[in-house]
Amino acid sequence: MAPLEEKWVTVQQKTFTKWLNSKLKVRNVELVDLVKDLSDGVVLIHLLEILGNESLGRYASKPKLRVQKFENVNKALDFIKRRGIQMTNIGAEDVVDGNRKIILGLIWTLILRFTISDINEEGLSAKEGLLLWCQRKTACYEEVDVRDFSASWSDGLAFCALLDIHRPDLIDYDSLDKSDHRGNMQLAFDIASQEIGIPDLLDVEDVCDVAKPDERSLMTYIAYWFHAFSQMERVENAGRRVEKFLTNMQGAWEMQSSFERRMRELMRQIEEQRKNWEDAEFEGTYSDAKNQAAEFTNYKRDKKRKWVAEKSDLVGLLGNIKTKLSTYRLRPYQPPPELSLERLDQVWAGLTRAEHDRSQVINETIRDIKNALRKSFADKANDFALALNTLSTSISGLEGDVEDQLRHTREISKNLQPLDEFLGIISKIDQQCTEANIEENDFTTYTYDELEYELGLVKSSVSKKLAFLDNQMVARDMTNLTPIQLEEFESVFRHFDRDVSNSLQELEFSAALASLGLVYDEDEMHERFMETSGGRDQVTFEQFIRFMVDVTEDQNTAEQVFESFREVADGKPYVTELDLRHSLIPEELIDDLVKSMPTHRGPDLQEDRNLPKYDYISFMEKYMGGERSNGSTNGV
Repeated sequence: MAPLEEKWVTVQQKTFTKWLNSKLKVRNVELVDLVKDLSDGVVLIHLLEILGNESLGRYASKPKLRVQKFENVNKALDFIKRRGIQMTNIGAEDVVDGNRKIILGLIWTLILRFTISDINEEGLSAKEGLLLWCQRKTACYEEVDVRDFSASWSDGLAFCALLDIHRPDLIDYDSLDKSDHRGNMQLAFDIASQEIGIPDLLDVEDVCDVAKPDERSLMTYIAYWFHAFSQMERVENAGRRVEKFLTNMQGAWEMQSSFERRMRELMRQIEEQRKNWEDAEFEGTYSDAKNQAAEFTNYKRDKKRKWVAEKSDLVGLLGNIKTKLSTYRLRPYQPPPELSLERLDQVWAGLTRAEHDRSQVINETIRDIKNALRKSFADKANDFALALNTLSTSISGLEGDVEDQLRHTREISKNLQPLDEFLGIISKIDQQCTEANIEENDFTTYTYDELEYELGLVKSSVSKKLAFLDNQMVARDMTNLTPIQLEEFESVFRHFDRDVSNSLQELEFSAALASLGLVYDEDEMHERFMETSGGRDQVTFEQFIRFMVDVTEDQNTAEQVFESFREVADGKPYVTELDLRHSLIPEELIDDLVKSMPTHRGPDLQEDRNLPKYDYISFMEKYMGGERSNGSTNGV
């Protein structure tokens, strides 16, 4: 054998022996002489059972006879063929008789199948994919030029660059002496082994001290780098998804908490008001009756209006909560029965009855005979209030697809103009009542001011609903923008839309971006305005949001978040705080998360025996629904 050929054979045998030992250590088996130790087939069977994750059946565990060794080797070769692994000119006698080149070829075939073949980068696989990955990761380092799996790695800088691009905390690339090839190589090998857990398959002299390092040995070793860093990136990406999910969920939780707190307080105030009316007594004087009538009027103009607005806001808030959770395909939120909209309607109906009773008692004390005029006003006011209530109920009852809700809301909006004309008629009748000194009306609890105010609220509700649904349409189509971000951008847009034209002029556009921290010089701002507006003199709301999408990170679905939990947990049915920290989730979010997750009660791994374990599966079921989550965890 020529010296050069003997060199690559020696390097390959050493590298492949280390690769084999890294796989065999789970069975406490270690090779010393690759050729000799594989000759009886026993170690080869161990290796294939580990790689293939299945048993090869019975075999001679301590073969003494040559025929037993042949049987063992043939069993291993048959298993390789059944797996569809192509082998050329390899027979049992080559292994038993210690044909070094044939054995190295066999091991290289197994390395390709079980370590390298699953590498994929931009549609390329195996060798091409691995080389492309190395080139992409080191492209920004001008001293590194990866062209092959041989001489390109001799100066050690390619390995140092891979460390720097993935773990800059472990190496100071800029301070390296670029001429110290052996030192750089040794540094990279030591960090890879000690900090990242990559097996020591190569020695420095195998790469630095030869004109052409062995390609197969380098590919085997670099494949471990690919798998280690690819897994690291997956875990970090999973951690970012979990972080985004928790951030979004915090917003939903805050909205739910606000809804329940405000609903409880509104019902308490209504009950307190009803009790005050029940306990109220008249002195029997006209002055007292007039004073109580004035108090009742003040109530309707002040407290009642606040309650009407709050009731409308609560209905809208609950709808927004449901829509937001639906956007992320999470389990719908249902308020406690005592805080439901149905219960609020009952309480509100009781309030309306109490108002009517109160108004009737006062009116009976100071009644005027001009009931005909009162009746004329009341009929139209009640019809108007019914129309308002019908519209309000239609808005609050909208469900289903956002497109359907948007279509129905626009139809409701068309019905508002006739109400303005109707309110004008009521205004004329109200003026007649004022001229007749009529201050009370037993036929209705409504006043012109109240109807005008509630019409404004209905208009506002329709406008808010239209804006919110447009918001959700944009949020659904632009999945990399969170609802919280969208609400912020919408608020900024509305603030600078001075003329309420649903568009921004160039100066308004510039001011809006500046308020969001996006500052450009005058020429660049003009260019961005013209690009965003399509060459027009104004930017619409949708164009503004699309511009902000371009500078905003992607959003993920709840299913992705669930899979991200699995990535963070490395496939386990539970997750530990250490797992969460390794995924780089911020500490404050980890603290909130472990307080919310139930404790895992099932079996665990030896290395996690003394760590608290949390059941992320049950945690996600709570928000995704049992059927979906069960389907997602069959592989756990």
